[in-house]
Amino acid sequence: MSTALLFPGQGSQTADMRQAVERHAPDLLELVLEQVGADPFELADEGTAYAQPAIVCASLAMWEGAGRPDAAFFAGHSLGELSALAAAGALSPSDAVRLAVVRGSLMQEAGGRAPGGMMALLGDGHEARAAVAAAGDVSIANDNGPTQLVVAGPSAALDHTAAEAKARGVRTMRLAVSGAFHSPAIRPAVAPYRKALERVEIHAPGLPVFSSSTASPFGARGAAIRDQLAVALVRPVRWRETMIALQELGAERFREVGPGKALTGMVKRALEGVDAAVLDQVTHA
Repeated sequence: MSTALLFPGQGSQTADMRQAVERHAPDLLELVLEQVGADPFELADEGTAYAQPAIVCASLAMWEGAGRPDAAFFAGHSLGELSALAAAGALSPSDAVRLAVVRGSLMQEAGGRAPGGMMALLGDGHEARAAVAAAGDVSIANDNGPTQLVVAGPSAALDHTAAEAKARGVRTMRLAVSGAFHSPAIRPAVAPYRKALERVEIHAPGLPVFSSSTASPFGARGAAIRDQLAVALVRPVRWRETMIALQELGAERFREVGPGKALTGMVKRALEGVDAAVLDQVTHA
């Protein structure tokens, strides 16, 4: 049975992340404290600059704690692409953490320059998309499944979209993020992030690693991977399509590696009859 390992993105932080890193990846703990200049685990709910490096550290620590389990495919939700590439051997875990520090800081800064936010539309996917089209001035940021679409944009535009969604029977929920991520508002972060990526050694992964912004495997060369990671900051996360593509290529078992369990629920809603669960660090089931 072919397994796909899935690594979560921002919003998956949990209270026990630091413990996992202390136990399974103390070298990454030392590195992230040095790079951030503060404890990102204590401040993960305070901003993207802290949440992103904390989540990547925790994801890689949990992967280490599970004994680096075998898989046929890897995929990461947005930020989780760094963890997935590290697990597949395309870059070192330490470089993944360094990039997460830069990425989180740049995205927080860009979000502050263009105030806005993100909102989940929960319910019928067709009606949710119709609400977005009718409202305007927002971007689809995440297509997480048939019943969850996330949009990003200015606060006034999100209010308008919420009203349209309510009229169509679609529930909405504002997300606790500091900017309109995966939208044109984050464009100022792309060029400096690309420069940070150029300073890191990236190899072709030994096994397919799916980009959630293209719903297809990353390119086979470091330059192509760098480009995909940079432009992903302003592209929507196509998670539903990524899950479908993995299943079509033969993935029969999906295991979430990292804090939280959001991706497991997304897989179950997107695919019928799949074996999806959070990775058990003892049994590797």
